[in-house]
Amino acid sequence: MKFLAAEWRNLAIFNYEVPPEKLLPYLPSGTELDLYEGACYVSMVGFLFKNTRMLGIKVPYHLNFEEVNLRFYVKRKVDGSWRRGVVFIKEIVPKWALSFVANTLYKEHYVTQPMKHLWYEAGDMRHVSYQWQVAGSWQSLAITAAIEPKDIPEGSMAEFITEHYWGYSRVSEKRTNEYQVRHPRWDQYPVMGYETHFDFELNYGNHFAFLNGEQPHSVHLAVGSEISVDSKKTLR
Repeated sequence: MKFLAAEWRNLAIFNYEVPPEKLLPYLPSGTELDLYEGACYVSMVGFLFKNTRMLGIKVPYHLNFEEVNLRFYVKRKVDGSWRRGVVFIKEIVPKWALSFVANTLYKEHYVTQPMKHLWYEAGDMRHVSYQWQVAGSWQSLAITAAIEPKDIPEGSMAEFITEHYWGYSRVSEKRTNEYQVRHPRWDQYPVMGYETHFDFELNYGNHFAFLNGEQPHSVHLAVGSEISVDSKKTLR
């Protein structure tokens, strides 16, 4: 059953290499860390929800809005095949109803904070930025990229990051929620430059404070598409 349908557009993705042990406290039961070329990553991702519908219903004032999340990558073997998925450490949105539903039904980690975004095109460049407010301080991430999209190469870091089609959330030590996220393969806008102005410790606590001294391993701007999120299944 389709729980949520929307468009995800202009996904600004900032990837940071982290020691695997940093993520073990967040690892849902039944999954294991999914590595790229032997390394473990978290991603800061900012994007725009458009034309959002929950259970087929358009909720007034909750159609178009920003999200910024911190996530990492896992996999789960089912009938001899791997399901490659995402675990969200925190998801920031400006709409309280989505936070309430996602936290209540899916045991996710949404918070509601003031947010805004800016998109514009100038010559052969596009600019995409997302901002959110924490403790009175505005945080931001921004990308300048080429106008025309390109295919995401097979085997690339960008493919690894975007080709995860399952979501997992830790309900308890022995219970995990699993849901499928459906969308076509994405293209990307070649990144020409980026800026970040956010504090990992302020947003995610002392556990991730060490990332304040790190530069992103890679930065991508995915075009996005229509998406749908299936209803959850609880694994025991």
